[in-house]
Amino acid sequence: QVQLVESGGGLVQAGGSLRVSCAASGRTLSNYAMGWFRQAPGKEREFVATISRNGGSTDYAESVKGRFTISRDNAKNTVYLHMNSLKPEDTAVYYCAATPRDWRLYTRSDEFDLWGQGTQVTVSS
Repeated sequence: QVQLVESGGGLVQAGGSLRVSCAASGRTLSNYAMGWFRQAPGKEREFVATISRNGGSTDYAESVKGRFTISRDNAKNTVYLHMNSLKPEDTAVYYCAATPRDWRLYTRSDEFDLWGQGTQVTVSS
């Protein structure tokens, strides 16, 4: 069973950048397509970005396209979310998720089987 641990969250000013990481242990991450989701207070969890097993395909929510980049280093068993031009509305707990499926890119939370505990990202105005 893969265990996922997020890190790298914190407080950043609007317009700034941050990189959050998701490290996997237990099994090789290359067997999983990965996703990032976020949940702001009082809101439902929403899709942010997804990446295929080999990193060759990615997809993003419209709200983050052009600002966020998802990447992975399977040798390090780690997935990253690089966030640029951050806005206060990006404030949320960010979760990484894994699915063994790899037929296509997955964007719904119910398509992912494994979740990390989350890392807080706060963007001040």
